[in-house]
Amino acid sequence: MSAPLRIGLAGYGFGGRYFHAPLLASAPDCDFLGVVTTSPERRARVAEELGRPAYASLADLARGGAEAVAISTPAATHIPLVRQALELGLAVVCDKPFALDARSARETVELAERLGVPLTVYQNRRWDSDFLTLRRLVEQGTLGTLIRLESRFERFQPEPGPPAAGGGTLLDFGSHLIDQALVLCGPVERVYAELRHREATGGEPGLDEDVFVALTHRGGVRSHLSGSWRQGAPGLRFRATGTTGSYVVEGVDGQEELLVAGCSPASEGDRWGTEPVSRWGRVLRGDRVEQVASARGAWDRFYPAFAAAVRGTGPVPVDPWDAVATATVLDAARTSADTGAVVNLS
Repeated sequence: MSAPLRIGLAGYGFGGRYFHAPLLASAPDCDFLGVVTTSPERRARVAEELGRPAYASLADLARGGAEAVAISTPAATHIPLVRQALELGLAVVCDKPFALDARSARETVELAERLGVPLTVYQNRRWDSDFLTLRRLVEQGTLGTLIRLESRFERFQPEPGPPAAGGGTLLDFGSHLIDQALVLCGPVERVYAELRHREATGGEPGLDEDVFVALTHRGGVRSHLSGSWRQGAPGLRFRATGTTGSYVVEGVDGQEELLVAGCSPASEGDRWGTEPVSRWGRVLRGDRVEQVASARGAWDRFYPAFAAAVRGTGPVPVDPWDAVATATVLDAARTSADTGAVVNLS
C-alpha cells in the first residue's frame, strides 16, 4: 500500500472550513497537514477546530512536506494560486469556479500538462445523491430518451445575497449547474442566458443574484438551469423529462447540511450520504407515480480518488478540461445576457 497523500488546504472560509477540511480529515488515503491562511482569526480557528498548524504561504506548505493542496479561496484568487502551486510541484484540487473566464482556465490546464503535475476541480455536486440517481435512471433507459433537463439551485436569502467570494450567482451556482448538464447531456452548441443584478453599493457594481441559462446540447437535449438567492418559492431540484417518463426530486442533497452541522464521513460511517425516504425522488408517467430510492451521496469519494490519481493508480476525479468546457459556457452565458442574443459555440 502506498503512503497517504500529504495534502494541505489553502483557505479557511466557509468552503474550506465546511466543504474541504472535514472530508480531508476523513479521507483514509490522505494525511491532512494543515491550512494556509494569513488571517490571525482563522489561524486561531484552525488550531482550535482542527488541531493542525497554519502556514503563511503555499511555499511554506511545500517546505512542510506537502505533495498536494486543495484551494478554497475567493474566486478571483483561484488561478493565481493554482499556478503558484503547480510551479511549486504541488498537485492541485481547485474549488469552483475554477476560473473567471475560459482563457485563463485553458492556459492553466495547459501549464499543468507541461509541468506534469496533477490538477483537478472540486465539482463535488457530481456526487450528489439526486444527481447520481438521475444518471442511473438515464443510463438504464428508465425515462426513455432524455429530452429536457431542468435543474435549479434556488434559495431565499435576499440579504446579504450572493457572496462576493463566489463571484456571483452565475459563477457560483452556475459552475455546478452547467457541469452537471455537460456530464449528463454532453457538449453544448447554443447558449442563451438572463441575469439580474442586485443594486450597486458604494460605487461597486452589484453581483448577479438571479440567473437563467438555456443550453442546446449537440445530442438535442435542452437544459434549463436556474440559480437564485432571492427565490421565495424554490422550484424542483430536478425535473428530467424523457420520451417515456420524467424524474422529479425536491430539495437538495443532504451532505452540505451534514457538514455544516459538524458531521463528517468519519463520524457518520455507513450512514453518510444516505437520504431519508421523504427526500427520494419520483418517476412519473402521467398519473402513474413510482418512488425511486436515492443513491448514496458520495462526496467522500473525491479525495481518495484524487490521492489515487497523484499516486498514478487512477484518473483525477474531474478532468480539468471539463472545467474549461464549463468556463466556455459561462463566458457564452455572460455574453448572451449582455446582448440578448443566443451564442453559438463551435
